[in-house]
Amino acid sequence: MNIRQQLEERISHALAAAGAPGPALIHHAARPEFGDYQANGVMAAAKAARTNPRQLAQTVLEHLDLSDLAESVEIAGPGFINIRLRSDWLAQQLATALDDAQLGIAQAARPQTVVVDYSGPNLAKEMHVGHLRSTIIGDAVVRVLEFLGHTVIRQNHVGDWGTQFGMLIAYMVRLRGNSNADLSTQLADLEAFYRDAKRLYDEDPEFAATARDYVVRLQSGDPDCRALWQTFIDESLRHCEEVYQRLGVTLTRDHVKPESAYNDDLPRLVEELRAKGLLTESEGAQCVFLPEFTGKDDKPLPIIVQKSDGGYLYATTDLAAIRYRVGTLHADRVLYFVDARQALHLRQVFALSRAAGWAPETVSLEHLPFGTMMGEDGKPFKTRTGGTVKLIELLDEAEQRAFQLVSEKNPDLPEAQRREIAHAVGIGAVKYADLSKNRTSDYVFNWDTMLALDGNTAPYLQYAYTRIRSIFRRGELEAGGMGTIAIQEPAERMLALKLAQFEETLATVAADCVPHVLCGYLYDLAGAFMSFYEACPVLKADPAVRASRLALCGLTAQTMQTGLDLLGIQVLEQM
Repeated sequence: MNIRQQLEERISHALAAAGAPGPALIHHAARPEFGDYQANGVMAAAKAARTNPRQLAQTVLEHLDLSDLAESVEIAGPGFINIRLRSDWLAQQLATALDDAQLGIAQAARPQTVVVDYSGPNLAKEMHVGHLRSTIIGDAVVRVLEFLGHTVIRQNHVGDWGTQFGMLIAYMVRLRGNSNADLSTQLADLEAFYRDAKRLYDEDPEFAATARDYVVRLQSGDPDCRALWQTFIDESLRHCEEVYQRLGVTLTRDHVKPESAYNDDLPRLVEELRAKGLLTESEGAQCVFLPEFTGKDDKPLPIIVQKSDGGYLYATTDLAAIRYRVGTLHADRVLYFVDARQALHLRQVFALSRAAGWAPETVSLEHLPFGTMMGEDGKPFKTRTGGTVKLIELLDEAEQRAFQLVSEKNPDLPEAQRREIAHAVGIGAVKYADLSKNRTSDYVFNWDTMLALDGNTAPYLQYAYTRIRSIFRRGELEAGGMGTIAIQEPAERMLALKLAQFEETLATVAADCVPHVLCGYLYDLAGAFMSFYEACPVLKADPAVRASRLALCGLTAQTMQTGLDLLGIQVLEQM
């Protein structure tokens, strides 16, 4: 149980014993002189109980014993409770963390099966910058959930079905008929392949008719169409895998659960909705009207599950996915890292899943939207010509810029080592610039800012890690030389407190799916270490003090490495 949970539990019990039950509302103290934590729940509890908050706070303290972990518990202002933790208790927590690969962080008391839907590119095209946020935010949350002991099932719900694939198959057939055309070479540039096929579809009515016929044949299971479709899908997935490997995300081909996987289940799903009395025919289409969804004119908004021509929509496939994730995968929680523009669509799908009994209220269905990556002009990030930026090209540029930076700073390093550093720094910079922003906010993409060696950036944190590791190299130490932690100086205490707060930080990230909270924590931890290092000599200290401070250094390095790894960012021993 992390510090915040312990305080919340004990003070909530004391509130109940004082006759005013309610949450303790534990927060970090705004300023160190106030203590380490502050309980703000007395105010709300006093209002509900119609009693004086300061008197209630005094009664709460009479029922509260924090002597094992706090050196002072005081009432401030109209009824806030300020708590300052004991230094020896903090040292004990850190000692536990030092001896544990998990850094003393407990596994979830009630582990869940969490299905996470993220990345989800359209396989008709190459991945572009619009796929970055879903992919890396989802992956960071997945890593944190697994670290805390939850069972995570990744689901890459890729778009691999529908009208556009008829167009692409028709174009493949045309190229295959041309003996001068090398199909594998053509497919190497998926974006150009799609663009050429779309131009032909728009300009040639005969080709368009053929493409529509191929859609029918594909969906009917025609073997030749399916084989061509599979060729295209395999090439598309190869492009995705290249991006995932470069980004260092944990998605593999085994995690792909495409739209087409649900195709055979869609007729059964529609029949189930009909049997449950939920379907209404409207202009030939099969729809569901739920009372909680109405338009501007107060007319009910339909959820269309089957078009008048018998075709299915995204809603149908998404419903089938929920039914599978809950019924087959036994999810306790399903997370959707999907664009904010899909909010209404997902609210409708979630509500219909509940109404149909496919997702009981005990299963949490969560849409976790994200903002847009913006260019310097304040508009969605594009190329100079206004085109879509391929994600692989963005990563190429990140590594090249980082290589130039590393070569300027350390020209004497061998090129292979500079390339290795450039990969870690360049990719880390792109990821951290995104992850460090509030998930729901738009942000401006700026190369200079994200590659800076100061400020809240990946290079700054990577460099901070290498500085800590250099202490051990200079002292010709590894783990040896670290001793019992004894907290004497204010800077030691500040660092120890921040280290002890790692567990509660991860709990917040897991609960609210907010990687920026972990980024902020690591930035604060690096700052606390720098203050400690400036104020407290390590290698030149007396042996007992030296051993204690080396232990603080070692644990800081382990925590930073673990935290950056949970964000999917590589650390380096030397920069």
